[in-house]
Amino acid sequence: MLDVRGPMFSNARVTGPVELLQQLVRIPSVNPDNPAGTDHVNVGEAGLADFLKGWLAALGAEVVLEEIKPGRPNLIARFAPRDGRPRILLGPHLDTVGVGSMIIDPFGGEIRDGRMWGRGTSDTKGPMAAMLWGLKENLAQLSRLPVAVDFVAFMGEESGQWGSKDFAKHHAHDYAFAIVGEPTSLDIVHTTKGSLWATLKATGKAAHSSQPERGDNAAMKLARALDVLERELSAELGTYLHPVLGRSTINVGVLRAGSRPNIVPDLAEAEIDIRITPALRDAGGALVLLEKTIARLALPLEIVKPKENPPMEIPAEHPWIHRIEKARPASKPVGAPWFSDAAHLSAVGLASVCMGPGSIDQAHTCDEFIEIAALEEGAAFFTDFIRSLG
Repeated sequence: MLDVRGPMFSNARVTGPVELLQQLVRIPSVNPDNPAGTDHVNVGEAGLADFLKGWLAALGAEVVLEEIKPGRPNLIARFAPRDGRPRILLGPHLDTVGVGSMIIDPFGGEIRDGRMWGRGTSDTKGPMAAMLWGLKENLAQLSRLPVAVDFVAFMGEESGQWGSKDFAKHHAHDYAFAIVGEPTSLDIVHTTKGSLWATLKATGKAAHSSQPERGDNAAMKLARALDVLERELSAELGTYLHPVLGRSTINVGVLRAGSRPNIVPDLAEAEIDIRITPALRDAGGALVLLEKTIARLALPLEIVKPKENPPMEIPAEHPWIHRIEKARPASKPVGAPWFSDAAHLSAVGLASVCMGPGSIDQAHTCDEFIEIAALEEGAAFFTDFIRSLG
């Protein structure tokens, strides 16, 4: 059961985005697909979604929770009727990464040294609080704006992005533009790399280590194959360039093999991450390239559970980007090597960018924080941007 410490589920009136962010941080929403790193929370995004439902409904929004996986919903909040006017959405994600490595209270929301500390302060409850506060500050005119502004919170971004994938399939056609909440220092991320996550498996034959010649060491087969694959594939990936994003890359992130030192391992696995530029996508994608490279080099590897996500790109001259720049001239279109929910929205034709206060450098860290000044600046931007739509 979720540890509901103190007033974290309170819908009491808050005086600004700082107090709101504290409430969000104090509601654990660790993605349960990965190690949570804590014993007292394993309920995923549901607690935060319930809090947001009450908070937004109290403002007068029509709020719907759509269950994507058991107990793990997306949230959609509408302040204006679906009457044919153009719609845009502000869309952070509900989940955070685990907290096992943290050296601060992950759910404390402590304020010191001009910063708020805790899991999600940067990625991405800080941007979420800024978006919510911008909506609250414009509450009197939201139903009358010529462009409707919805708030959408996605589940599962830190694993399979099932929330944004489902939303893209069923709702993206209702929208003209999306600002996905990520810590971008309030720059406008209009292009990002995609990713391929895959497991590479090598098999062998078990034997007693006193007679290793009677077995077939899968760990050594994997190690030798990975060395060749990484060198060959890295060079080829370097040819898929982008003027903003740079080159496609490969990283070997996880290795698993064996059970005891006195047993020749019969199975070994590696998990890899290939980052995909638009040029690589247009050439057929990372999985096709990986398959061809393994076949060409005759490597003893099987590809298991590949999951490929597309890059995201809209022109820096897009009309909605110009509208953002008009509301905040200091914000500039930039690229980012990371992946977000925006790619799945963009892939079905919904023009999307990533934007929010805070720095990606603090995301997922052992002492995650956001500068209070940055949070307040983000809230001011979303307030001004929404107001500019009128």
